Amino acid sequence: MVAASGVTAYEPIETASRDEITALQVERLRWSLRHAYDHVDHYRRKFDERGVHPDDLKTLADLSQFPFTTKADLRDNYPFKMFAVSRDQVVRVHASSGTTGQPTVVGYTQNDVDMWATLMARSIYAAGGRRGDMVHVGYGYGLFTGGLGAHYGAERLGCMVIPMSGGQTERQVQLIADFQPDIIMVTPSYMLNLADEFARQGIAADSTRLRIGLFGAEPWSESMRREIERTFAIDAIDLYGLSEVIGPGVASECAESKDGPVIWEDHFYPEIIDPVSGEALPDGSSGELVFTSLSKEALPIIRYRTRDLTRLLPPTARSMRRIDKITGRSDDMLIIRGVNVFPSQIEELILKQPMLSPHYQIEVWRDGHLDAVNVNVEIKREYRYRLPVDKEHVANTLQHHIKSFIGISAQVRIVEIGAIERSLGKACRVVDKRQTAA
Repeated sequence: MVAASGVTAYEPIETASRDEITALQVERLRWSLRHAYDHVDHYRRKFDERGVHPDDLKTLADLSQFPFTTKADLRDNYPFKMFAVSRDQVVRVHASSGTTGQPTVVGYTQNDVDMWATLMARSIYAAGGRRGDMVHVGYGYGLFTGGLGAHYGAERLGCMVIPMSGGQTERQVQLIADFQPDIIMVTPSYMLNLADEFARQGIAADSTRLRIGLFGAEPWSESMRREIERTFAIDAIDLYGLSEVIGPGVASECAESKDGPVIWEDHFYPEIIDPVSGEALPDGSSGELVFTSLSKEALPIIRYRTRDLTRLLPPTARSMRRIDKITGRSDDMLIIRGVNVFPSQIEELILKQPMLSPHYQIEVWRDGHLDAVNVNVEIKREYRYRLPVDKEHVANTLQHHIKSFIGISAQVRIVEIGAIERSLGKACRVVDKRQTAA
């Protein structure tokens, strides 16, 4: 449909008035709280301990009275105790990798799967995708939500899907060159890995038919966006989601603005809180992103602490609010000699250096009683034959910028192409050896 403002939207709700959106949110929020309270023992116990009841919600502001849900709650109720429907109504489960603890399990009814597919179709459409486009899905399939989430959404929109999944980098490049897809959906770090493989095979990365990339599953900077867009001559669109809430498609940028992912507020209600006190903060404040599901049946999620740090921004291309770029995670924050450091801060400085590639890794360890930091970063392919003095100059420049802008001392090491281990999914940006040494 085309709204009166001229914005092309996939569904009418995207351009509804704020009053209409708010009324729908209140109605659905009351249902979701009641659904969770009536059918999930964990929520009933937590609500009762807090002294709140679903009927206490009269306005959206009343949500702040209700308790948070954390990843630990999902792990403590592993595998299915957070489900609000019987097992015979669950048509699919996904789960986190469990690399940092017990996996978190997410269930879906058929209605949940249909809603997810529709929101992913809405996201692809907002990015500029249309029926008949060919979509190369490089997200991993299986228990990870990325591959199947992208797949179902692209099919719902009417696209031809290439279900490539992750890995097989050489073959990914071959198929992109041979099939000439219009859209690629993959993690931003892996897209840069594909750029290296294009160069290795002697294929110009900007010679394909690709025009749109939807990138998510990990934080990425504006500098990385510019790097991807320059290398591939595409629009790089930020796609946001997380398994515990639904998967990819919780929010997505619009091609006409590219000013932060639009939260699909008709299904997910966002809040920003102070990550220490838990106090709800006004729109525009920086803090931790919290989500409450408004329509999920199998796994209603109430005030889920994502640990992602961002801001809520006013609507632009759609009638729904946006989130700013994720600056880091409250649980991924490094404390280096008393200074709070996020990998994204260092990444931003790396990508300002023209000789440096986006492939980097931060190592932290104890040097005696003090923290020490190494930043290992690869040289770009076109500069691989430059004299060592050039590398030394770039390393010293980055080291100076890290000290000046972030406030920590770090040893910068410029390494050869391929020295940083390539990820087939989310990049491993930090190796914190202090934990193993403790």
